[in-house]
Amino acid sequence: MLLLTTINNDTLDDDGGDVSGRPPAAYTATDAAVVADELAAWLRLEQTAGVGAETARRLLAAFGLPANIFSSSFSALHKVVPERIAYALLAAPSDAVLALTERTQEWLQQPGNRLLTLADSSYPQALLDISDPPLMLYVKGRTELLERPAMAVVGSRNATVQGVANADRFAEILSQRGLTIISGLALGIDAAAHQGALRGAAGRPEGGSTVAVIGTGADIVYPARNRGLAHQIAEAGCIVSEYPLGMPGVAANFPRRNRIISGLARGVLVVEAAAQSGSLITARMAAEQGRDVFAIPGSIHSPLSKGCHQLIKQGAKLVESAQDILEELGSLQAAAAIPAEPAVAPGAAPADGGGQELLAILGYDPVGFDELAARSGSDAASLGGQLLELELAGLVEVLPGAIYRRIG
Repeated sequence: MLLLTTINNDTLDDDGGDVSGRPPAAYTATDAAVVADELAAWLRLEQTAGVGAETARRLLAAFGLPANIFSSSFSALHKVVPERIAYALLAAPSDAVLALTERTQEWLQQPGNRLLTLADSSYPQALLDISDPPLMLYVKGRTELLERPAMAVVGSRNATVQGVANADRFAEILSQRGLTIISGLALGIDAAAHQGALRGAAGRPEGGSTVAVIGTGADIVYPARNRGLAHQIAEAGCIVSEYPLGMPGVAANFPRRNRIISGLARGVLVVEAAAQSGSLITARMAAEQGRDVFAIPGSIHSPLSKGCHQLIKQGAKLVESAQDILEELGSLQAAAAIPAEPAVAPGAAPADGGGQELLAILGYDPVGFDELAARSGSDAASLGGQLLELELAGLVEVLPGAIYRRIG
């Protein structure tokens, strides 16, 4: 496992800095002790009090690799950072940093685990193009997926049945067509997108698979309910985190990691989102990064459609099928047919004549039980029985407050 790679010396200025703005790697690290020292220096830089991502990049631009930073004098450091940070950089690494370094070294011994730094030639180019690239990326799985064409699919954790079906189906088709699906391993839309992408790539060498960008350390699965899915992604896809090992699910980390989700992708598809939603943060970041933003419209009465409608008003591209996205990205091949998208949720059974009549009365907007009874003229017992049959068939979902909505 190589942390560092040789770069062309022609890119260096007279002081050893990289004129491209990317800190140089000094050599190819083949000696285990050298690799360990370099790893320790990167972790020490990241963990130094007062050194955030912007300060770290400024130091790297000035001094090159982290080892050069820590071997510099106070006066040299003080030219780049405030006095208190310069003193912090000169202090010996804490016991916590030493323990983290040892833990990270052990983690890197496990198959499929890598740590990419800004100086690594394998660091995703797409992230180098954003304004705030992570200092390091902990990667578990297929690192090559980080360089492939990708689409981010995001949305509500409390998704509707139809929203989950849409995320799953869109991701499956886009994955079949070679796009890697990026999402955040959350419940709801994220999980459905990952599952659809894995299925779309299965058995297809040209398939896209999926990347999960998480807001915890790469050694932690959050939420725990997605543990099985996380293992599948680690085997067939890729899990990425900018946070050190052992980092728990801190609320502030999740909005911040969204810039990586959008940064790795050519565009972001928002499936379902409330008016105040973390998915809208991802969409905003995508727009700031020059990525395309897509949104699936929904009922004007659904709270989970408000965010998508807001994005469409602001210029996001309204999409009704995966083909809309592929055409926009210019990814269609004339000879390849896109599978037809289901009219109902996967696995749904057709309704009988009475059920079809009730579905027609229900329409596509959410309806309360009393209103539906008035429309259909049915008594409560009969209507309740029909609705139960439709729900079991996967054609209707029940929302809080005895509100019914048609699926598909």
